[in-house]
Amino acid sequence: MALDPQVRMLHLMEDVRPALRRREGEDPAAWQTGARARLASLLGLPLERTEPHFRVDRTSDADPRCTEIRFLFESEPEVDVVGHLFLPKGAPGEKHPLIICLQGHSKGMHISMGRAKYPGDEESFVKGDRDFVRQVVARGQAALALEQRAFGERGGTENGPYCRQPAVQALLLGKTLIGQRCWDVSRAIDVLLAEYPQIDEKRIAIMGNSGGGTATIYAAALDERIAAAMPSCAFCGYLASIGAQEHCLCNYVPGIMNDFDMGDLAGLIAPRPLVIVNGMEDDIFPIGSAKEQADVARAYYAAFGAPGKIEHVIGPKGHRFYADLAWPVFDRLTGWRAQD
Repeated sequence: MALDPQVRMLHLMEDVRPALRRREGEDPAAWQTGARARLASLLGLPLERTEPHFRVDRTSDADPRCTEIRFLFESEPEVDVVGHLFLPKGAPGEKHPLIICLQGHSKGMHISMGRAKYPGDEESFVKGDRDFVRQVVARGQAALALEQRAFGERGGTENGPYCRQPAVQALLLGKTLIGQRCWDVSRAIDVLLAEYPQIDEKRIAIMGNSGGGTATIYAAALDERIAAAMPSCAFCGYLASIGAQEHCLCNYVPGIMNDFDMGDLAGLIAPRPLVIVNGMEDDIFPIGSAKEQADVARAYYAAFGAPGKIEHVIGPKGHRFYADLAWPVFDRLTGWRAQD
């Protein structure tokens, strides 16, 4: 006798086979067109467009390497997005790669910028390599710290993010918090390309750890202007991660397992460079399932004739980014590295 309904649900998830997985011989580009439209629908996209009303809050030239611009814009009616753009101080007319940096389930985008704001923040930088913006600036490239919905200044507190209520509100409206976060990323690309000619529109990448890694995968799958992606500690089969374990509600998309698994979302990124980062000891995104989905992803890249544009980087420890291992692979796959 099984009184716990999870028994039945887990059995159903074990048996499901993604209906939209590309079939042998199916044209890859045609598959992507249909699959991308279906993914957008599952995420509750598109949202309502509005004038961005882009405005700069402040600018700083304190760092000799870059100019920092804090800005806001509207991504949909009554929804403001805040971010910090870091532009290298290069020669006039020079265009720079832009790396969009997304923090995970933390206290805000200041984590990505490597700026301690609350007690314990520095632990995330020292032991987790999550100061993505600081890493990108040191590489001589442009960086964007974007505050995700329900994190930091956009609904979080000093105790961390507040995703639950925004996530269930979105579900009640047939939308998802993941989809809304991806929408914000795409609208940020719109406004920054319109405002800053220093950004190279052909060299835009996205990266993030944990919840930032999740948004990285979905955003890159949806928006083809994103030329490279580096998700960390988020790439894993749905069953082994958010299916068998309790995760934040912002991870869930109704019905997605019926059509896709994570390897199929990677197929929507192909043939663009994809660096998948996982931790060997990351219990919440188990490495065995991550490896299985990486194999699924490699099959898509092979179908596109780009087997060398995907790599799976596995760090020796847990749920964190592995800068020393990941960046050299990113550089090799993209060829964007600024000259020292």
